[in-house]
Amino acid sequence: MAYAIFSLSISLLNSVLDDTGIYNTIPFLRFIDIIDSGILFPFFIFLYVVHQIDHPVKNSRKRIWLFTPYLYSLISSILDVDVIANSLRIPFEYQLLMDIIELMIILLFIPGILIYTYTFIKFSNNTKEKRWLTNLWFLASVLFSSWIFAILSDAFLGYDSTPVMKILTVFATFLIHWTSYFGIFKFRLAKDQEEIRALITKQKNDSTIQAVIDVTLPKTSDTKKIESFTKESSYFKKLEGLCINDQIYRDSTLDRDKVAEQLGISPGYVSQLVNTITGDNFSTYINRHRVEAIKNLILDSEFDNYNLLAIGLECGFSSKSTFHNAFKKITGTTPNAYRKKYK
Repeated sequence: MAYAIFSLSISLLNSVLDDTGIYNTIPFLRFIDIIDSGILFPFFIFLYVVHQIDHPVKNSRKRIWLFTPYLYSLISSILDVDVIANSLRIPFEYQLLMDIIELMIILLFIPGILIYTYTFIKFSNNTKEKRWLTNLWFLASVLFSSWIFAILSDAFLGYDSTPVMKILTVFATFLIHWTSYFGIFKFRLAKDQEEIRALITKQKNDSTIQAVIDVTLPKTSDTKKIESFTKESSYFKKLEGLCINDQIYRDSTLDRDKVAEQLGISPGYVSQLVNTITGDNFSTYINRHRVEAIKNLILDSEFDNYNLLAIGLECGFSSKSTFHNAFKKITGTTPNAYRKKYK
């Protein structure tokens, strides 16, 4: 993916330098025009897809042939520069043949590699991964289909494609930022969360020591008369059991209503119970459980390679800001500082 973004970035830089006329004032920079690697973007997207789904084709040596169109384009660009410099004369028929080959690359290779890429997306077994790859493929297809259409309109219909190319430049810039955020950051975060979830579940299943809290809740609905607000309260013990054993705090949408439903009491009574016994409101009480879980994971070497935000989100926080604010409020330090101090 990094190579794909880099190749598209070089193409955008070339477009900007060409539009501003810098090549005329600083001819040395024309090497950027020569190495313009925009045509490699679909190829790198293909490699990224087969790598993500771990398809055997990612190890095939035949992939090297997919570089051929770019190598041809590179040679053609070098020859074009020499012709411009009047240092090389190419017969018209050879120049025409080269132009036809380059047109075939645009018409056949780019759509072909994009279609070929799409056939591999179906092999993904992860719904989120498949959605991300499909969206990436769709945006790349829209970009290059529009680019091909603009080139053909310019070549055969005499239509000035400059305005369209400028719009595509903006679109390509958007694609780079979108890919960086959703593909590299958000998708990596989701992958980390998935792996963290699996590790937590495994540890929970393998653990032989659990805080088993088995209580019998009062059957009467008049709980206030028979239950005192102490740690011996059967409702509080049940709530502690739900947090320690069932880890209900990992639900980012958890609120008083959900807990009250599980305990069989009113939301207001949940607030009174938690506030009187712990001195915290319901939100802080749940966040303390979340922070304790995060601290344990930070100290566990199995989670050393995972993003702290992914750990925080998997332990129930809904966003980066709520995670960092709650962690610092409860521990007096940031998650990153805590990891550095104790690891």
